[in-house]
Amino acid sequence: MKLTNFLSDQGYDIIQGPVRNHKPLQLWLKKPFDEAQLYYAHIEHAFKSSIVLNEIENPALNINSTHKDDYGFNIGITLLQQIMETLGLGNFELSSKIKSGKKVTISYDNSVTREYAIGNLEDYMYGADFLHPNPSLLKNANRNYILVISGIVFAKNVIVDIETDFALDTNLTASLNEIASGKADFSINAQKQLKMVSNTDTLFPIAVKASRIDFDKSRFKKLKLVTDTSDIF
Repeated sequence: MKLTNFLSDQGYDIIQGPVRNHKPLQLWLKKPFDEAQLYYAHIEHAFKSSIVLNEIENPALNINSTHKDDYGFNIGITLLQQIMETLGLGNFELSSKIKSGKKVTISYDNSVTREYAIGNLEDYMYGADFLHPNPSLLKNANRNYILVISGIVFAKNVIVDIETDFALDTNLTASLNEIASGKADFSINAQKQLKMVSNTDTLFPIAVKASRIDFDKSRFKKLKLVTDTSDIF
């Protein structure tokens, strides 16, 4: 099944770029025509409420290698390079080793999903006040520019299949594995197909569920899910 469609059906937006500092309950600022940027590291740094927020794990949202996305070769290599930055392989110029091909398939494995129920978040916001007087926060809230992250899908492994247009040899994989220094394993999956599996014990975010905080005349109204229809992150 296509990974992006599966995640969208669950209200999630797959993270495309190298920035992977997303965490549940962060507040992000999303103005029209601008990229989203981290606004507050935690909702309690901006709002205070008597309602307790409870993190839950969603076992129903499990990502594995059966959920995958296919990309054109150059787009896929570009996305893979950004992912490799997350894995600490930012200086790994894969395009210099593999210069042409047909497609790149990206999937993930060993995932866990951590969420906050929307009802819990709305109850928190209905009784919330600003942590301290803050004209800038009020302006952005009234313009509905603030997003709250209510869920994150984390994974331990990224799995990539690169379909080249030339025959692969063991010298290439040996060179790639030497550069990867154990953080990723490269192998020949078929004559013209290279497989990469990341090796890490660290969970990193791969998808985000976020809602716009809807304010009207300085009062909280509701949360509006945005990541089921839009690419925000």
